[in-house]
Amino acid sequence: MTTETFPVRFDTKIAVVLREDLQPWQRLNVTAFLVSGLGSELPEVIGEPYADADGTPYLPMFRQPVLVFEGTKETLTAAHTRALSRSLPRAVFTSDLFATGNDRDNRAAVRAVPKDQLDLVGLAVYGPRNAVDKVVKGACMHP
Repeated sequence: MTTETFPVRFDTKIAVVLREDLQPWQRLNVTAFLVSGLGSELPEVIGEPYADADGTPYLPMFRQPVLVFEGTKETLTAAHTRALSRSLPRAVFTSDLFATGNDRDNRAAVRAVPKDQLDLVGLAVYGPRNAVDKVVKGACMHP
């Protein structure tokens, strides 16, 4: 008897869209910050804790892949607008956050700017696969 492995196809999607002009360290930093927001508010995206063969425990992680895209400033603005119009859970990272050094100042920097004037460098979104696909339309998979 053979055991066939079929790819798991999720009905939801986690996507991050990064502005294409970010430095490599910024891309990694922004992605990490953005997805942390999803995991803290949406417990259904988190799987079970891990353990190795010795029983050493490890923290749980997302239960599904995070797809990372890139696009222009205009692509990010459009994705943000579409995420808002679909009421999808989302996290934003603005260029102002590169100049702050703590969570309180980060939140104040975002709070100081109207949503249609945010200088977005990153957006994370979670929801039904088709809705997320529409949000990230125009963005390319990150190389």
